[in-house]
Amino acid sequence: MTGETLVLSNKSKAIGFILLSALGFAMMSVFVRLAGDLPFTQKSFFRNAVAMVVAAVLLKRDRSGFRWEKGNLPLLLLRALCGTLGIFCNYYAIDRLVLADANILNKMSPFFAILFSLFLLKERANLFQYGMVLVAFGGSMLIIKPRFSAEAFPAFIGLLGGIGAGAAYTAVRALSQKQEKSARIVFFFSTFSTLVTLPFLIFDFHPMSGLQFVYLLGAGFAATLGQFGVTLAYAHASAKEISVFDYSQVLFTALFGFFLFGQIPDWMSVVGYAVICGVSVVTFLYNRTVESRGQARGPV
Repeated sequence: MTGETLVLSNKSKAIGFILLSALGFAMMSVFVRLAGDLPFTQKSFFRNAVAMVVAAVLLKRDRSGFRWEKGNLPLLLLRALCGTLGIFCNYYAIDRLVLADANILNKMSPFFAILFSLFLLKERANLFQYGMVLVAFGGSMLIIKPRFSAEAFPAFIGLLGGIGAGAAYTAVRALSQKQEKSARIVFFFSTFSTLVTLPFLIFDFHPMSGLQFVYLLGAGFAATLGQFGVTLAYAHASAKEISVFDYSQVLFTALFGFFLFGQIPDWMSVVGYAVICGVSVVTFLYNRTVESRGQARGPV
């Protein structure tokens, strides 16, 4: 297999993984919403506990061990902290916003990942790419509709979740470059998040019906599918190469929201979706053009 074929193969795998991840996270949003008026920390506990068990089983089966690679602990902690923040904010927003709104705000993460990559990976973007980040941020403001009222607060929290997710996914890529196994990254993050939410579960437990418990387990398995998908995707390709395909989650979630909950976003939110998704497509095409020109020139 030539180097060019290998790169193409890795990109194809990454696209497949990111689409699988998008479907998983969209299904997670549905199950979280169906679980009803439980605290978002309680919902987070079950989501993380399921992922922790699945990752532990995979590590045990592969005999990989639970010990991380030397020097990777700071990045694992960063991924866990930012990922936990992202989950808390995302679940809070899912319970209070139209599903598609909550998800598109979380999908600001690839744009924030471009900014965080500058510091963590030394992957420098250019003025065009930074400009696209600003335009996408403007699109998010159409969804948030900033105003000094309680109604805007969940949307700002949803955007904060996107920032946390962007930092977390940048840490995932850095860990993958340091040869850390995907299952170990998921296990460390899920265990950390489970321990963080455990005190909330103990001291603020809300009784659940059998159906609510099933929904939370469904959210956990769907999130595990999404988590492994995104971890494997960013292990095979950079954010700028695959982020456009992650926006399929917005389509999945909008369809689920309409058919299951009768949710119809307002016109400003729809314009915001179009701006953010459009910027993602333009950025993706721009990166491909730059890469093609670089390959055409050949080595200098």
